Amino acid sequence: MAWNLDSDRPIFLQIVERIQTDIISGRYKAGDKLPSVRELAAKAAVNPNTMQKAFAELERTGLVYSKRTSGRFITEDSHMIEELKTSVATEKIEEFIKLMQSLGFENEQILALMQQTMKGENL
Repeated sequence: MAWNLDSDRPIFLQIVERIQTDIISGRYKAGDKLPSVRELAAKAAVNPNTMQKAFAELERTGLVYSKRTSGRFITEDSHMIEELKTSVATEKIEEFIKLMQSLGFENEQILALMQQTMKGENL
């Protein structure tokens, strides 16, 4: 999957979000080894220093840890991953609701439209 990075926000934060999404979606599983900084930097078409900064942020949060000579790994704390998944989902839902409200929808209308859309098997 292509790394669609934009210039509106810091690149390293977008990389952090992308890796978090890969973790909570199951692309990277608890305990998995991450590709090297250089490998991921090449895939994302960014400077290795930018990727290193993103990795450092992931380590600071505890989602990723490093073994001195073996590389970086995803935390094995499944509770932490589940909490992150819920947090990201909640944030996305709140963004969606605000957008729908800005279009003039009431909460009940938003729910009804969501249910109708989900029944339509378009997802």
